[in-house]
Amino acid sequence: MWRITWLLILATTYWQRGHTKGDESPQSPGHVSVVIVGGTGDLAKKYLWQGFFHLYATQVGKGYTFSFYGGGLSPTDKGTPLLFEILKELKCPSELTAERCALVKEQFLRLSQYLQLKTAEDYEKLSQHIQQQLKQEDMVEAGRLFYLSIPAFAYADVAAKINSTCRPPAGAWFRVVLEKPFGHDFESAHLLATQLAGFLKEEEMYRIDHYLGKEVVAQILAFRKKNNNLLEPIWNRHHIERIEIVLKETLDCKGRIQFYDQYGVIRDVLQNHLTEVLTLLLMSIPANISSSEEVLKNKLKVFSSLGHLERNSVVIGQYQKYTEEVQEELNKTKDYFSRTPTFAGVAIFADNPQYDGIPIFMTSGKMLDERVGYARILFKNDIFCIQDSSNVNCKPKQIVFYLGHGGLDYPAILVSKNVFKPSLVNSAWKEVTEHKDISVLGLPLSDYYIQTPAVPREAYYVLINKVFHGRKDSFISADNLLASWAFWTPLLESLVQAFPRPYPGGTANGDLLNFQLRGREVAYVNEAVVNVIQQGQDENFQVMQGKFRGAEMVSAWAKELVERLASDLQSAAEEAVQNEGQFHLALSGGSSPIALFLQLALHHYTFPWHHTHVWLADERCVPPTDAGSNFRTIHDQLLQHVRIPYFNIHPMPVQLNQRLCVEEDGGALLYEKEINQLVNASSFHYVLLGVGQDGHTASLFQDGKLDETGERLVTLTESPVKPHQRMSLTFTAINKARKVGVLVMGKRKHELVTQLSRIKGESAKYPITRVHPTEGGLMWYIDYDALLG
Repeated sequence: MWRITWLLILATTYWQRGHTKGDESPQSPGHVSVVIVGGTGDLAKKYLWQGFFHLYATQVGKGYTFSFYGGGLSPTDKGTPLLFEILKELKCPSELTAERCALVKEQFLRLSQYLQLKTAEDYEKLSQHIQQQLKQEDMVEAGRLFYLSIPAFAYADVAAKINSTCRPPAGAWFRVVLEKPFGHDFESAHLLATQLAGFLKEEEMYRIDHYLGKEVVAQILAFRKKNNNLLEPIWNRHHIERIEIVLKETLDCKGRIQFYDQYGVIRDVLQNHLTEVLTLLLMSIPANISSSEEVLKNKLKVFSSLGHLERNSVVIGQYQKYTEEVQEELNKTKDYFSRTPTFAGVAIFADNPQYDGIPIFMTSGKMLDERVGYARILFKNDIFCIQDSSNVNCKPKQIVFYLGHGGLDYPAILVSKNVFKPSLVNSAWKEVTEHKDISVLGLPLSDYYIQTPAVPREAYYVLINKVFHGRKDSFISADNLLASWAFWTPLLESLVQAFPRPYPGGTANGDLLNFQLRGREVAYVNEAVVNVIQQGQDENFQVMQGKFRGAEMVSAWAKELVERLASDLQSAAEEAVQNEGQFHLALSGGSSPIALFLQLALHHYTFPWHHTHVWLADERCVPPTDAGSNFRTIHDQLLQHVRIPYFNIHPMPVQLNQRLCVEEDGGALLYEKEINQLVNASSFHYVLLGVGQDGHTASLFQDGKLDETGERLVTLTESPVKPHQRMSLTFTAINKARKVGVLVMGKRKHELVTQLSRIKGESAKYPITRVHPTEGGLMWYIDYDALLG
């Protein structure tokens, strides 16, 4: 989360530096030089030359003249025939007559040429050629457009050459288009952004994501704006049941293995294409959706509301022949196994009042049963149908942004007739009234209002046209790029050692990849799958009980240990509520309890929170909103996710009179007074403690004058590490508790556990040894890493 926070703090600086309000003003006509670096590559062959040809066909005669250059590493005599083989296959826009098409195509071929672009001298010659042509034909230069269709590792080098040799004179615009991937994680993306910023201004860079050129994606904001009077009341957590953003592919990875094995499906599709769709669905609608600045700023705000992704936020898979393809294309040995996922399903939550609690399922994969892409908003249906379940009001209520392929086979926006009848997004779209006999996501087409582009446009043409006109709203800013990587990188790091579930591919997958939501986590529905790699750990160890320092001990692997502790806590809570009507729980800070907090929040729905009072065992002397505050951790990981009355939450008063832990303010005495008033006999039902590597517990440290507290329940203490000032329950308060649990986790605690096991009785060196509740209810929870090392 620190990365996202850091980015948002810097956002103002980026915008002042990189986004001018004039980037959308009408540009002057004149001569435009277009340079495709990598002009004979696969992307250029499939999409770019076709896109630029369409641009030329629509702009010629409107005051612009053009020159087109295909640049590559090959010498001119080898590159020229390759380029013209590509150009001969170009197809004209459908609105051109055959005669006009032949003329425009002939002109385009005459204006296009191949150049070797390898050294700085080659780029210098290109610039001289452009200048000479302008002078000879007495043309005014409008601008220069460079499209870098090359590997990302070459961006900085080529940008440096372009910057030093090919910039146009003052008055002409300069635009450089960059293709993904823009980094591999947050750090690499930040490094690349920094390198490019040394040569190009932010307003000169157009980071392209072709998904933003898909006509349905490009019209999501327009649709929301046009129908806002009907959407605004229902576009929230009270009406939306879930959101699905899906891209399914039937192809394998053959031919792309060298790239794909480094990136995988999350980096290749989710982090960019599907995340862009997510921001368009969740962002606040700008007052002016044509303003690049407003759109990009509102997109950036979405990332600050997204909940942190954990390992259990995702399921991953890999089609069975993938590793074999890796071995073949990358010359790996037969015992090599790739962990790169080719399938992923993620559950995302936005923690803001509008979307809180709505699961957003994002999924993509190779070798699935069909090729289709869509974003679906499924609304809650409060109608209960006794009869006539075929009535439209009894069916799913949904809006589908259908990107193409699948059964429908054309891009469209579909609104089920039990939601509302939408307005057309613009005059270039039409309503579909003749329906095929097919269903889309559970509804026949006749149950939808459907609109589609009257004349479909290919995504690259749409984006190339926007680059030409200086429209940046459909491109990725540096801020948004880094915010996206900051959101996804922690999840990617958690998957480094994860094994994807193998699946056969196609229809044979059956229900193998179906996953379900459990709280805020996801898991495969069908768990009957054995990993193809044996992990070698003693994973068949479950929960073991024994003795530690004369008290009861439970030990297990971390996951099972946390589950057991959460179960024991719930049992203690239910017993206390049954006997006394309330449960008083004191929680410690630190990193160890975080997994427990999440377990309680996501899996223990019957925990009696309404009758539970949450206290703190210790607190750092920092504001409660500070990231280092124990209360902040407990709030973020537990309290905000459960239904607990506000007045049952008792943070330690470390900040009084705008000061932190000043003795004269009496914060410790105030907390002690509150305990005496609310807790019967000042005896908590349960105190959960951790242990530091130095043997301290709560905030009770060695040499902390612990004997001077007497019968006090709360005291101020000094920590040997920052922040030094702390507030803590005393051993008197801890040992009065009915039950005390001590949670010890991680290999770093193994040496401590070993030392504690050898000590009889109390030791001044290890304050934890002074914990012995008078009612004898001490339980140690030690994971195998801490116990066995």
